[in-house]
Amino acid sequence: MAKPATGAVGGAQKVVAALLAQIESGTLRPGNQLPTIAALAEKYGVNKNTASKAVVSLKAKGVLSGPAGGNTWVRVSPPHKKRQNTRYHAEKSAVQLPESERSVAGVSEADSGISLQDLHEDRADYAVIEAPPEIYDALALPPGTRVLRRTYTRRHAQKAGAGRSVSYIPYDLVSGNPDLLDPTREPWPGGTMHQLYTIGVELDRIVDHVTVGMPTSEEAQAFDIPPGVPLVRIRKVSYSTEDRPVEVTEIPIPADRIELIYTTQLERWS
Repeated sequence: MAKPATGAVGGAQKVVAALLAQIESGTLRPGNQLPTIAALAEKYGVNKNTASKAVVSLKAKGVLSGPAGGNTWVRVSPPHKKRQNTRYHAEKSAVQLPESERSVAGVSEADSGISLQDLHEDRADYAVIEAPPEIYDALALPPGTRVLRRTYTRRHAQKAGAGRSVSYIPYDLVSGNPDLLDPTREPWPGGTMHQLYTIGVELDRIVDHVTVGMPTSEEAQAFDIPPGVPLVRIRKVSYSTEDRPVEVTEIPIPADRIELIYTTQLERWS
């Protein structure tokens, strides 16, 4: 393969250095839109291909964001999250507390240190659907069974990548309590465990199935994932004390912003 001309490499490096200097000085701030490729090429005296290479290089480093062929902006850094399995103990211990205490903060906020009030976007979308095959299998339901699908989308700042989780609960389990079908009641103080508590369901255990894979193009754009960064995919299955799977939650998290911490408490010999 032929090597690029030295001038093209030097020109791209010049554009990269100039943009980095503006970002470091605060002239370009997170979320600020960059000039077009044509404008960058004219400003720095390079051709469009060279300016494009500079932008692609900075996207690969996680400095810039934006779809290929579309607008480009300075990337809004994602918050680093620490997800611990001890969160489930904390959530269950809060179930029977008064609402005033349950509503103070949830385990999701503890992951990132960002309160609900400080989020740019916090949206819950509800729909009653026929369970997809992988979901009715996980919930031990017959094909064709309806489930309540809840899609949660959060964004900590404008133009930041979104965080998303999708929860599935058997519709016949929650249909007796209209409040559990109402997305306007989100965020629910005490979360899903308290919602299940209102219909007499106590959770016995939660199993996290963790896999890793590359994101789809839609996920890469929605979550603002730099090229080459995989997704950690968590499938959380919650079981009642009657050994029934009562909820499945799909939680995709880009690997550049998550630390998974699992604590295993061992029984003592004496």
